[in-house]
Order: sequence, then structure tokens, then C-alpha cells
Amino acid sequence: MQQSRPRVQGYDLEELKWEDIPGAPWVDDALGLAFDLISPDRVEAHVEVGPQHHQPYGIVHGGVYCSMVETLASVAGAMRVLAQEKIVVGVSNTTDFLRATREGRLAGSATPVHVGRLQHLWQVEVARSDGKLAARGQVRLQVLDADRL
Repeated sequence: MQQSRPRVQGYDLEELKWEDIPGAPWVDDALGLAFDLISPDRVEAHVEVGPQHHQPYGIVHGGVYCSMVETLASVAGAMRVLAQEKIVVGVSNTTDFLRATREGRLAGSATPVHVGRLQHLWQVEVARSDGKLAARGQVRLQVLDADRL
């Protein structure tokens, strides 16, 4: 899926390659997630949901929300540690489903709750097209040296 590049705050777009942002290409293809803003303090993205995202009862599958929460938090955390040549990996994802959605735009935003030297905690909210909160989650990330994996 080809998309316009998101705004990346605080980084030279000529030097930063989209495919270098952890998680970005995979989620574009599998989920249809499009990033709108990427910065070390906030990440925003959206997905147009429809029948391809449904579970058997005709509403968006909870895994879509979990994937959005995990991806937005992971990209935000990765941007936080990029200059330190570190990486982040998820160690916990807790996502609550608040309202069902059948179709339309789901827009998510990730903001930091705690950013430490070894761990981060990010909160992610996912809203429906009508502005109502559909899901809310938090992801704990472990900070590792880039050569650790």
C-alpha cells in the first residue's frame, strides 16, 4: 500500500527512511494503517475499517484495536530512542474495547505516560469517526541496545 509520508517532527526527512521506522511497512500492508504524525512525544495514525476487519458478528475484531495500540506505542517509543541507537520491544499490551465499530475511520494517538532509561509506558486512544472513544490501551516497552536481538 503506497501512502504519503507522515510528518516526522524533529528529524530530517531526507535522512529518515520510512522503512527504517520499526513496524511501519508491516502494518501498512496487513492492517491498512496510515500514519499521520510521528514524533518522539506523539504518534497519530488511522485505518479505514470495513468487512475485512470484522469478526464473525460483523464488528471490528479486537485484534485490530490491539494492533493499532501496539504499533502506535512501538513507533513512538522507537522514535524516542532512535538517536541513542537503541530499540524498543513490547513487553505488555493491555487494550480495552469500549465501543463497537462496523465501518469508517478509526484514528489513534499515542502519548507517553512514563519514559525511563530502560522502560516506557505509552497510552493509546482509538476514536471512531463520530469522535467517540472505541478503545484505549497501554503498552509497556523495554529499551534494548540495537545489537541485542
